[in-house]
Amino acid sequence: MKLPRVKPEHAPQRFADGTVRIGGAVYGMAAEIRDPGAWVWDALTRMDGVTPAEEVARALLGTYPDLGEHGVRVVLDSLFRSGYVEDVAACDTTGLSDQERERYSRNHSYFRRVDLRPGTDSWEPQRRLKSARVVVLGLGGTGSHASWALAATGVGRIHLVDHDVVEESNLTRQALYTEGDLGRLKAEVAGERLRSVNSAAEFTWAARKVDTEDALRELAEDCDVFALCADEPRNDQIAKMVSRVCAASRTPWVSAGYSGPLTTVGVYGPDGPCYECVGAGEEAKLKPGWTPDIGGLGVLAGTAGISGHLLAHEAVGLITGVSRLRPGYVRGVNLIAPDHLVYVRHPARPDCRICHP
Repeated sequence: MKLPRVKPEHAPQRFADGTVRIGGAVYGMAAEIRDPGAWVWDALTRMDGVTPAEEVARALLGTYPDLGEHGVRVVLDSLFRSGYVEDVAACDTTGLSDQERERYSRNHSYFRRVDLRPGTDSWEPQRRLKSARVVVLGLGGTGSHASWALAATGVGRIHLVDHDVVEESNLTRQALYTEGDLGRLKAEVAGERLRSVNSAAEFTWAARKVDTEDALRELAEDCDVFALCADEPRNDQIAKMVSRVCAASRTPWVSAGYSGPLTTVGVYGPDGPCYECVGAGEEAKLKPGWTPDIGGLGVLAGTAGISGHLLAHEAVGLITGVSRLRPGYVRGVNLIAPDHLVYVRHPARPDCRICHP
């Protein structure tokens, strides 16, 4: 590291008992360091993005000679590995225009906060989004919100697929359509709307029914993330087909939906158990002969919106690499029971031909 600086989002604090807290008040991202000798605090305050790392080391050694060169190196290396410190010399905005840096400045701040991988360039996530291609199958309640979020976040290419037209009952929860769009193809309208959200991105669309593995394979073979927002064929047949197709092409995929006030998103990919293994693990917990009814037509705009934004959030995590969880899980929230948080993960079954081809 040449020009170390504590990330602005993780400005440190020192308490009267000598404890240093770095990472702010963000749960799950902050760290507390016992620092009775004030070595850590001194090191952090010297990391201003202008002073070279070697100069910081020399200053620490001069102030705390008892640390020795080895001790100084241990202190600095530990802080560099923590992810709270960035190398200003390594921050590279190549490939992003001045307009893009302004547009995505809040994205940049977010990624700099949540990405604790040591030595990463804080603009790299945005460059990955710009070069990524996402396929969104299904542009209803979940898919319309997810597509908007992906476009707004800066995904460079989005392919929109849906065979339906806009209907009156869609307008309560599907974000991209208006009364003037009734009877029009959802995919076409979505493409038009999203171009006005992000004119620098590429939006393609297809009004087609996708209900076979061959059709899914065609869609999934050339994308960085496949977003399943369709629910036909029903009874999770579509998810099982996507699971098989994406496993064969090693394509990460996400799927989200809602059942009344319950919203969930599933994340799957080459590095984790497949959809069917996660589902089998949950089924094994049920009483024999009982299957919960998780269907139903009831939905509000908020429920649909949350499901779409959860999906987009997970897709962004997969594209940028900032996700802190390996694929192979389901998570969600029940909007009328705030203490009901969903997190489901089960290991791959030994005999699963998807996980163990």
